[in-house]
Amino acid sequence: MSSSTVITNIAALVTNDPSLGDHSPLGLVRDAAVVVEGDRVVWTGESCKAPATDNRVDADGRAVLPGFVDSHSHLLFAGDRTEEFNARMSGRPYSAGGIRTTVAATRAASDAELEAGLTRYLAEALRQGTTTFETKSGYGLTTADESRALRVAARHTDEVTFLGAHIVAPELADDPAAYVDLVTGEMLDACAPHARWIDVFCEKGAFDGDQARAILTAGKARGLHPRIHANQLSYGPGVRLAVELDAASADHCTHLTDADVDALANSRTVATLLPGAEFSTRAQWPDARRLIDAGATVALSTDCNPGSSFTSSVPFCIALAVRDMGMTPDEAVWSATAGGAAALRREDVGRLVPGAYADLTLLDAPSHVHLAYRPGVPLVAGVWRRGVRKV
Repeated sequence: MSSSTVITNIAALVTNDPSLGDHSPLGLVRDAAVVVEGDRVVWTGESCKAPATDNRVDADGRAVLPGFVDSHSHLLFAGDRTEEFNARMSGRPYSAGGIRTTVAATRAASDAELEAGLTRYLAEALRQGTTTFETKSGYGLTTADESRALRVAARHTDEVTFLGAHIVAPELADDPAAYVDLVTGEMLDACAPHARWIDVFCEKGAFDGDQARAILTAGKARGLHPRIHANQLSYGPGVRLAVELDAASADHCTHLTDADVDALANSRTVATLLPGAEFSTRAQWPDARRLIDAGATVALSTDCNPGSSFTSSVPFCIALAVRDMGMTPDEAVWSATAGGAAALRREDVGRLVPGAYADLTLLDAPSHVHLAYRPGVPLVAGVWRRGVRKV
């Protein structure tokens, strides 16, 4: 039988259960405790009511919240794009074309090199409180390179996304219809066994609405559930297509019409916002306030990738969302935990309630608000993933 551990003397515990504590969406419990047995949470509440356990950890008056759920990242790549970033910060605008640079480096890399990069970025994210992550292919764009990226990813997470439709492969740049046929045929056949999700970059310079629908529909027929890069660089059909196909998330959501916002608010599709991309491209910030006030579910994620958002730090993205996207600290923390879980259609992560995985982040601060209040400061003092302390 598994031993039990109580983490007690927690100044502020974010449970994301509105039936607990202050009955807000965060379910904030003061002077709290969490009991872990095996890989699950078995009890949460006030410290004075905690049951007896085998072991005890003193949080020493600090805050505890669910481990962050990073529901959008691109960690299977080689090389970097330092020169591109430097040029962009010197005045050149961002476009989808820079992806080709990473494609060339990724194709040239070995499996071991790709996995070494992945594990490096995962360790980096874990130190900053991320306990669940999704990651995508999309830098191979051949059947062999896309399938090997997914095989590597699947050794490290269940949340694996096939993104063969990132851009049209360079060798088929003059025949995008042939590339769509490849993605929906031979490439999908090879990749579907290694993935849970299918994604497409629906944008000028990548794939239009009809192409995106064909790709996502083919993926659904093979048992992969859709998510979509939508409305990042311009207004377009991506968000409404996501809702039409019951995609788990529409990601970026920077340029939205009122109809787009209404569609998201009246659907299960989560609007996943990626402020690291706007920070790194000096682009227009997504209007989180507009989405939240309309009733849409919002997630926050890093979009960690070598071109447009090379950060693995969810705390950094929380600070950006509060400062520049109209979110309150409570909303940003909810979106980076429970919101990310919703974007992955998960109920066993992103919350600290009985039955959920024991994924916890201990802050060297008395409140979750410090994540936005003290931007850039390494506040994560401890991380438990599935009941095991990792940091």
